[in-house]
Amino acid sequence: MKIEDILNLTEGTLTNTPKVQAIESATVYPSKVDHGDLFFSSNQEDIDKAIENGAYAIVYDDENIIRKDDEIAWIKVSDIKLAAFKLIRYVIIKKESKFFLLSEHELTFLKMILQHKGNIAFIANDWRKAFEQILNSDASLFVGTDKELMKLIKPDIKKLKTDVDGYVVFDTLFKTTFKVGGYVYQEKDLIPFHLEYLLRVIDFCESEELPYSLDRIKYTKHFTPIFIDGQLKSTQASKSDKVAIFTDNINDIVKAREYIKRSNTWVKGIVLTPPKTKVPGIDRPHWFESEEEVRDILKNTLFNYAFIYNADKSILNTIKEEYSLF
Repeated sequence: MKIEDILNLTEGTLTNTPKVQAIESATVYPSKVDHGDLFFSSNQEDIDKAIENGAYAIVYDDENIIRKDDEIAWIKVSDIKLAAFKLIRYVIIKKESKFFLLSEHELTFLKMILQHKGNIAFIANDWRKAFEQILNSDASLFVGTDKELMKLIKPDIKKLKTDVDGYVVFDTLFKTTFKVGGYVYQEKDLIPFHLEYLLRVIDFCESEELPYSLDRIKYTKHFTPIFIDGQLKSTQASKSDKVAIFTDNINDIVKAREYIKRSNTWVKGIVLTPPKTKVPGIDRPHWFESEEEVRDILKNTLFNYAFIYNADKSILNTIKEEYSLF
């Protein structure tokens, strides 16, 4: 690519009169610089290393950078991250790549049911890693969850369709029977209010001709129920009326508590969170600062459901679970 093309794409300013007229490739990591490459950075040490490795052009946004080689091109931009992705936009147009913004739940289900990932790339939330992925990947389909980053890559970023096939046939909080594509899937390890995410992902796989299998459905990291006894050891659902539910998001706690109120008015639920965490509908949850405090609360508090936010299920003595309807 010619230097003048880089200037147009990045809206940069050439701050010297270099001998080089074109570059071979681009990178944001000095260790990956090869002879003739373009390097994006405003770190003096990284720039110096990139030049040693053979960089032909430097894109930077810090006026304090010292230019140590006037034979290469020095391109000043207003924002280095924005400039890098203006170049990426040009690359993806040439590749005819497609990009989709997914929620964390949708991404989890996509990774779960995909049978192989040959033609799809999962964008890292770090912009430098994302830059390298897009530039060097042979994939034509990219998905990511960082809204700001994905819109930086493609301002008109697509989301998964919400009007899709499928519906619940029967459910409990921990089991869902649903129908999609003419088939009924019996008592899957699926939270009923997670079905909407799964159905969007199924539709996405169908639309993009991605091979998938619903035999892979299981509880996600976002909502993991474990039935326990009085010593916090995991047990079968039929042998306990207590369940510890580990979750990484507040929204699932809110939805689960609403579900319980509608279907099981007799049960007692508690919520455990790190200090000062706000949970809608609860004035003050049980706060904890350590795993030991979580265990103490579970041992000394009366409950049927315990929603535990931002703690690892390893704090319990777990065994292989066998769930039944609760």
